[in-house]
Formats: sequence, C-alpha cells, structure tokens
Amino acid sequence: MSSRPERQAAPDAAELLTAEARRILAAAGEAGAALRLTGSIAVQARCPRFGHLARRDRAFHDIDFAGYKREAKRVQQLLSGLGYVEDREVAVVSEGARAIYRHGANGLHVDVFFDRLDFCHVIGLQGRLEADQPTLPLAELLLGKLQIVQITEKDLLDSAVLLLEHGYAEDDREAINLARLARLCAEDWGLWRTASINLEKLERFAAGHGPLTDEDRRRLGAQTALLRGRLAAEPKPLAWRMRAKVGDRMKWYKDVDEVR
Repeated sequence: MSSRPERQAAPDAAELLTAEARRILAAAGEAGAALRLTGSIAVQARCPRFGHLARRDRAFHDIDFAGYKREAKRVQQLLSGLGYVEDREVAVVSEGARAIYRHGANGLHVDVFFDRLDFCHVIGLQGRLEADQPTLPLAELLLGKLQIVQITEKDLLDSAVLLLEHGYAEDDREAINLARLARLCAEDWGLWRTASINLEKLERFAAGHGPLTDEDRRRLGAQTALLRGRLAAEPKPLAWRMRAKVGDRMKWYKDVDEVR
C-alpha cells in the first residue's frame, strides 16, 4: 500500500504578510532606504516562541513600516516598483508624516510612518531605525502598543507576547531597552500615564487569559511589575511634575482617527 504524502498546512495571514514584508524590506535594502517593520507583523517576526498566542482567532490585514521622511520619495518609488499605489490624500492630510499604499493585484495594504509614531502620543524615531533591524527596536514595538488609550485585546496580546519573549536590558541588543522606555515616559507625563494604565490592564488581562500557562502568567506579571517600577522611579523634570499635578482633569492624549 502506498503512503499518502502529508498535506502541508496552508500559510495563515500572518505568514503571508510576513513574507510580503520581507520582500519589501529586501527592496528597501537594495534601494538604500532605512525602512523598518513595526506593528503586529513586526511582533510576529520578533517573537517566534510566543507569537502564536497573538494569532488565535485573529485576522491580520496590513503591514506597517517606519522610515525617515527624507527618504519618502525613495520609499514611494520602491513600493511603486513592487505594484503598490499610494493614496495621495493621506500624504497631504498628514503633511508627509504618513503614507498608505495598496496593491492593485493582491489587495494588500501598507502603512508607512515617517520620523515618528504619531497616535495617541508622539514617539520620535530619529536615530532609532539604525538601532535594530528588520523591525523597529523592541522598546518602540512595545511602546507602540502601550501608548494606545483605547487599547484592544489584540494590542494587549501583542504586548504580552513581547514581554514573554524578550527580557530587559539597558540597550537594544535582542532585548527591550528599559532605559529608552523610562526616558521617553519621563519626558512626557501623558505617555507615562497611558502606558501605566495599560500595564495595569495587561496584568488583569493576563490573569484571565486562557491560553497562557501559569508559568506564562508569572513571567508576564514579573515583567510588567519591573517595567512599572522603572517608569515610576525614573527621575522626572519639572515640566513633568507640574503636569502630573493637573493629572486626569485635563486630557492628556490625542484621539486617533484610523485612516483605512
């Protein structure tokens, strides 16, 4: 009796988007553009052990990149060469801080943020694209999730996966740069406030999330507590302390309208 060959599982959406992200990054490298992956696909790329926890019952729709505004024309040319068409209205409305591209053949959607991640809070990226590759540094990947005021379950899962997969360090070498996180939150009370709230939400979320093992919960709790402690202990300038006195009585974040 002949044996039937094993059937290979079809790649999921995260795998397909990751493959396309690699194609774009390869083209960026050839063009000499400093383009780095960010967002949920970046989390998947950097978390081979725990990334599956964030893929359960979840649809991935787009690929996010960060680049430098001075290279925006180069990025536009390389994406055009790969079959993507830019939504010029987005570039105009954002004053060149963001670009959105759609692929005519496969319908894929690519977002590019230039010089900063600008959502509920602003996270500057000058000099940070050189610190890691093929993604933004892990600190920015994590803070990109923790700065979301209306944080969703998928963002909490991405944050959990990053904290389970990676330890902390005082630099960016295959670790979450604790010094960088603490410094950014010490420069902006609003960012500190949102990140602190979301770390509390993450602790509660982890306690009741089924796929996490007891060991996962213990590690995530320890990682979250360590980060909260470091953010609290970092010396704060006078402007931060003055804003802290006002507290939640004044809105400390921007509302974000998704462009899709």
